[in-house]
Amino acid sequence: MHFVGMLAFSLPGIEISYDPFLTFLSLVIPIVVAAAAFAVVGRRPRALLGSGFAMGLGISGMHYTGMGAMRMAASIEYDPQWVVLSIMIAISASVVALWLAFRHTSAVQRLFAGVVMGLAISGMHYAAMEGALFLPAMPVAGHAGHVVGQAPLAFLLAGTTIVILSIGIAAAVYDRASAERAQREASALRRSEERFRLLVEGITDHAIFMLEPDGRVGNWNLGARRLMGYGDDIVGTSYAIFHTEEDRAAETPARALLAAEREGKSAIEGWRVRKDGSRFWAEATIVAARNESGAITGFAKIVRDVSERRRAQEALDRAREALMMSQKMETIGQLTGGVAHDFNNLLATVLGSLELLKKRLPAGDQKIQRLIDNAMQGALRGASLTQRMLAFARKQDLRPAVIDIPELVRGMASLLKFETGIRVETLFPMDLPKVKVDANQLELAILNLALNARDAMPDGGLITIAAREEQDGGGPTSRYVALSVSDTGCGMDDETRKHAQEPFFTTKGIGKGTGLGLSMVHGLAEQSGGRLVLKSRLGEGTAAEIWLPIAEEAAVPAPRAEAPAPVPRASRRLSVLVVDDDLLVLESTAAMLEDLGHAVVEARSGEEALALLRRTRTVDLVVTDYAMPGMTGLQLAGAIAAERPGTIILLSTAYAELPSEARSNLPRLSKPFDQDALAKAIEAAMREGEHAGSVVAFRPKSA
Repeated sequence: MHFVGMLAFSLPGIEISYDPFLTFLSLVIPIVVAAAAFAVVGRRPRALLGSGFAMGLGISGMHYTGMGAMRMAASIEYDPQWVVLSIMIAISASVVALWLAFRHTSAVQRLFAGVVMGLAISGMHYAAMEGALFLPAMPVAGHAGHVVGQAPLAFLLAGTTIVILSIGIAAAVYDRASAERAQREASALRRSEERFRLLVEGITDHAIFMLEPDGRVGNWNLGARRLMGYGDDIVGTSYAIFHTEEDRAAETPARALLAAEREGKSAIEGWRVRKDGSRFWAEATIVAARNESGAITGFAKIVRDVSERRRAQEALDRAREALMMSQKMETIGQLTGGVAHDFNNLLATVLGSLELLKKRLPAGDQKIQRLIDNAMQGALRGASLTQRMLAFARKQDLRPAVIDIPELVRGMASLLKFETGIRVETLFPMDLPKVKVDANQLELAILNLALNARDAMPDGGLITIAAREEQDGGGPTSRYVALSVSDTGCGMDDETRKHAQEPFFTTKGIGKGTGLGLSMVHGLAEQSGGRLVLKSRLGEGTAAEIWLPIAEEAAVPAPRAEAPAPVPRASRRLSVLVVDDDLLVLESTAAMLEDLGHAVVEARSGEEALALLRRTRTVDLVVTDYAMPGMTGLQLAGAIAAERPGTIILLSTAYAELPSEARSNLPRLSKPFDQDALAKAIEAAMREGEHAGSVVAFRPKSA
């Protein structure tokens, strides 16, 4: 600007030229000072005024150095006031230039600032020229070969300045664009990092850890703080602190990192430990983080508390196991019930035949009498076994009544006296509710449990019989009395306890137990509307609990048992129709009836019985089996009631699951039976028939 402006300056009659060295120096001074000023302000924005002052002095130095490079036949003098004004203009323009350079402005503002800056520098030049005084003098010899013409020098410097300025502007634009692009990328990176941080921090049900390559915790989210209970003090600590002592001893944390480094990812489940020492079941995933060269830079670990899922899975497994056990027990029960029913028919034949044979033997032969008695005792023991089998299969004939458990146990005192060293104590609350159950079967169940407890304590111990009230909303009945028989014996392991209720399973050795004791108790509890609960631990004893539903009605005193009397002959002769599909049972029953003095007609099916009834005028009593092919005993009873309403029907069966009409209206005879039980059942049925006007009320299934 300076040398181009000097083109407009001329002195009449005086030729002007420039010294090359001073001219070059005037060009270097502003460039160096301006570059230094921009560098200082770029690093220290607070140095704006000082840098602007120096830059203004450099521009002023450029002007006056350029003026000093002039060679002409005149001398120059300056007015001090205009010199100070020009320097102030240069300094002000420099400060403004630096301020605008480091301030975010629009394109219009930058254009306006450039115009102002150019006018300010031009004003500085012309203010300095206004204060210059040129005095003519004689030409100085020897300077002609060392000067440059005014116009060529001005155009050369202007062109050079324009080129340098263009390069500077281009560099400034490029730098500014690069800075803006870097700023945009940094801003985008900050936004991305902020979104990622908010995303990670917002996940509260997953613990997210950033691990260093050696396994130390570098960072974690709020979910990890909530799940693990640690604060920022955990940063820098090995993540193995979250594992149990067993895992750390087995080097599980280190192996998990090695697996993630080798395969890129590792996923395991196991126990984890919180800061307070509590444990939870966790699902942990570790992912390896690598840089562009493939080197490990750390690991990302995600931990989730899956304790609820594990508990649900365990509950599902227990339910599945219970279902399998229930199905198994049901299958065994059906098989056992069928075997017991068929065995009952055989025992009925054996007992009846032995009893009749015993009556016909000579009284003097004691050896034969003793053999017959032994055979009958064996048959009775077999009948007891079948009753237990039917009890397990829930097919025994129960006679439930409201009973008081403490009173029933006190009545068993004589049966609960064992050898020295075994004590029996009872613990019953004063207000224990009454239950509804078959008293005889419950006595047998308690005795079975007490005998098992005695056998589990060969060196003596304590048997405790107790009861308490329990609540259970899982079924139709919610209130129970839990009757328990516990011991201090050897106990059972889990495998033995699983099979303890199965029929014929015993731990007493061959020939020392039938394996039907607990099976009978289980069947009695189930058939009575409750359940059997076994609690046992090896070396700590066993507790067997019979849960029985609480009775709503009041207890009825049990009638006193009468001494057995000899079987008398019938008071009157009856015409009896005996119906049974088993020929041996049919013949044995007919023989016992004939021995009692009755006239007997035999039939092997329901259809045959109906045909005989239609041909026979007088039949006082029909004794029929329940389980028969083709037509059951209940169907036969319905047909007889329709054709001959006055006929009395006695149903003989070992099953208990009969329709309610049959249980409440037909007299029953339980298998196996002897002659005494047969005679009593006939007498009871005849009395009931006479009391009802010789007509037994019977409602067929279709009614």
